[in-house]
Amino acid sequence: MTDYKKRLSELIMIVVKEGGSDLHLAVGRHPTIRVMGSLIPIIKQPVLSPEDTQGLIFNMLTEENKEPLLKNKELDFSYTFEDKVRFRVNAFYQKGFLGAAMRLIPVEIKDFKALNLPESLIDFCNKEQGFFLVVGPIGHGKSTTLAAMIDYINHTRSEHVLTIEDPVEYLFVQDKSIIDQREVRVDTNNFQTALRSMFRQGVNVAMIGEMRDIETMSAAVTAGETGHLIFSSLHTNSAGQTIDRIIDSFPSEQQNQIRTQLSGTLLGIFSQRLIPKISGGLIPAYELLVSTSAIKNLIRENRTHEIDMVIETSFELGMVSLNRSLADLVRRGEISMDNAYSYSLNPNGLEGLV
Repeated sequence: MTDYKKRLSELIMIVVKEGGSDLHLAVGRHPTIRVMGSLIPIIKQPVLSPEDTQGLIFNMLTEENKEPLLKNKELDFSYTFEDKVRFRVNAFYQKGFLGAAMRLIPVEIKDFKALNLPESLIDFCNKEQGFFLVVGPIGHGKSTTLAAMIDYINHTRSEHVLTIEDPVEYLFVQDKSIIDQREVRVDTNNFQTALRSMFRQGVNVAMIGEMRDIETMSAAVTAGETGHLIFSSLHTNSAGQTIDRIIDSFPSEQQNQIRTQLSGTLLGIFSQRLIPKISGGLIPAYELLVSTSAIKNLIRENRTHEIDMVIETSFELGMVSLNRSLADLVRRGEISMDNAYSYSLNPNGLEGLV
């Protein structure tokens, strides 16, 4: 009989030893790790059978979590290995078999400098109220950036901080702030219920892991209006697209109201990509929108198509376009020109900046 606990331990140690970011378990394939963005099969491990994937995944689940996985055919959860290594796991069925994608969550929460993030993010951490978003594609460091911002507040301000996540990723060690971390299905039924409860908990700062529906979006924007500092994330590619995504999520009869609310509460939007470095590893390129009077007017007047141009021409106000960030990384010798073009949303506009 296979000892799946031991086998899972071996796989996790390989991920750690090789500096991997992900572990993938799929029937008919060797266990596979992602290192520096590339998928590498662990050929010394046998090809996984349906019994193997189920055995490995069930070893990570509590008894309470097995039922929702079997019922809903997919499940997000966190898994901690020997109090040393932590993963965000998505288990799912494909072709009738169980599989899983596991993302390694570093134990240490790095600061802005260690993550190569701009110090201008500190300005948003020091705000008393409003709404700030970190956006970008899946797997490009949004959770890590949000964790750095919350941890900065933890070490510099005496606040009551709440995180609502599915699942909880980074674990904060309380310093100057009180930090409550609530996991959907474990500590609360859903994001909306936890957000409603927040108003009765004396919370100053809240981090919502992801805005997945209009109820969560509406509650988050409203909280930013009522004296709370709110951080969250979306899977969008740019600041302009993010604003459109939020507004378009609402029925047409509610869109004018959400435009007005968003124009009043939005502090900024940070859109990031992790780009392969020439020397190895990854480094963020980013777009930063700061909610100035001009931006507020564009949102309110439904002229979001003009936001990209405002970002391009407002560097002196703290805004940074993605092309400007990519060009700066090329000039510093951090990334190749080919990668800059690959990740640019406007390659023609990049040429004149390098």
